[in-house]
Amino acid sequence: MKKFEIPTFYKSSFITAIKEARKITDPRKKDFTPTYLDFGNVGFYLARHFGFCYGVENAIEISHKTVEDNPEKRIFLLSQMIHNPHVNDNLLSKGIKFIQDTSGNQLIDWNELKADDIVILPAFGTTLEIEEKLKNIGIQIEKYDTTCPFVKKVWNSSKKLGDSDYSIIIHGKFKHEETRATFSHSGDNAPSVVILNMEEAEFIGDVILGKRPENDFYEKFEGKYTEGFVLKKDFERIGVVNQTTMLASETHAISMYFRKIMVDKFGEENIKNHFADTRDTLCYATNDNQDATLGLLNIDADLALVVGGYNSSNTSHLVELLEDKFKTFYISSANEFDEKSIKHYNYKTKEIESDTEFLPQKEQVKIILTSGASCPDAMVDEVLDKILAYYQPSKSKEEVLMEIEKL
Repeated sequence: MKKFEIPTFYKSSFITAIKEARKITDPRKKDFTPTYLDFGNVGFYLARHFGFCYGVENAIEISHKTVEDNPEKRIFLLSQMIHNPHVNDNLLSKGIKFIQDTSGNQLIDWNELKADDIVILPAFGTTLEIEEKLKNIGIQIEKYDTTCPFVKKVWNSSKKLGDSDYSIIIHGKFKHEETRATFSHSGDNAPSVVILNMEEAEFIGDVILGKRPENDFYEKFEGKYTEGFVLKKDFERIGVVNQTTMLASETHAISMYFRKIMVDKFGEENIKNHFADTRDTLCYATNDNQDATLGLLNIDADLALVVGGYNSSNTSHLVELLEDKFKTFYISSANEFDEKSIKHYNYKTKEIESDTEFLPQKEQVKIILTSGASCPDAMVDEVLDKILAYYQPSKSKEEVLMEIEKL
């Protein structure tokens, strides 16, 4: 896989060494058990996979190189490069400006842009409408397009479905930049609708089977289906794709649910004519991170810490998996806690909560530590270092690393 040039302050020599050691023992990435870091009175279970993925490193490399190579030009980001505030703040500190916020609200008017400006497209991609706006201004977007290849893979799958006269159901968060982009590209090829979860899938299933009136669909999903969507025609042949950072198990369950609905309506013998057996369109990093998180559920620990941006979809799903078994804290950085208290994000209520005495006082404390795909390893290392300082461990990081490399 390609190696990217990203700023050194995003990296951690300690975590990099651990990841490299795991690659040697598990080159095919078949082992999802965590790495245990034994510091004596405190230990960390480090997820097998976490941190920057291919798409994120690609986007960061292009962004920083663009700034270095174009000191005299105005440089804009269409919106947040990735869902990590520290990465985005660093880009803003270099003079880059955001044209939109994460919800698509305009921060800089299109009329302020000029043909010789540089506009970087984020890793999430963007809509066809925005691409056309930029091209009409005269801005060349191809060179500065950091859209993740796995997002483009979803768009290609959508096109294939549309070319075969299937309608497309997109499992995703409608307001998320990636899903807005996918909806635009999908809608250009086929009738499309965005659903959030199994509850919404079942709602549509009832509509398909005639258990709910058609108007219920048009009211509930207003703005989330393509113009001219005709229920009786457009739900006869369907395929499912997803936002690449959704929970894999949920996407699979939704896909299998719609297959059953089409069997109920048209019969098993006709299923190939009504349901496209699409392969899962989650990106490899999302799959690996979620599988690694499931691997953490097989161990015992006192608490779990998940590091990442609070608007990061893939990070919130790691929290969702872990909190079924562990007291789990979702934090953006080491700045969110001290020895006595912690501020953490509740992704369900979208509010910051506070807890006191979150670190147990016992003979040996065991802590799960992982992060989302847009979180630098350096930030995970800072969390680990801060907690180590509270416990004054009997082993150094160098000693622990030597033990791991000998395995």
